[in-house]
Amino acid sequence: MANEESSRSLLWPAVLVGIGVAGSLDEIVLHQLLRWHHFYDRGSQAAGLIADGIFHLGSTSALVIGLVLLVQRWRTERDPLRQSAAGILLGAGGFNLYDGIVQHKLLGLHQVRAGAANNLPYDLVFISVAAVMLLVGLLLLRVTGSPSAAPGRNRS
Repeated sequence: MANEESSRSLLWPAVLVGIGVAGSLDEIVLHQLLRWHHFYDRGSQAAGLIADGIFHLGSTSALVIGLVLLVQRWRTERDPLRQSAAGILLGAGGFNLYDGIVQHKLLGLHQVRAGAANNLPYDLVFISVAAVMLLVGLLLLRVTGSPSAAPGRNRS
């Protein structure tokens, strides 16, 4: 029964929504509107645009699947707004933290602002905002008393 309850929780669909929102905002704002970078900046402009399109399809798919599951499960949970907000912040913060550390710094696929004389300020802001979102999501999840987050805890 505990497995069934945690599998029906809002947490994982909300995390998917958070990943989809973070990826879509990154694509729309940083890639398209500001034109600061592409998902892959080490090749031609055509390769960057194709990579952006694939990335956008993935983030949009995560957003749609997460929203469908979230809507289906919304009425079955106590405190659905707080649990959903926690999951969305966890997904968005975790995704951006991964993006900022692994893709930007370790793999060098792209920078926050390609061609900037000094990427450190952009990196610090990007990674800091991601870390804050992740921490707020964790704190909010702890307050909800979600069985997925803390086995054996009673819900408030």
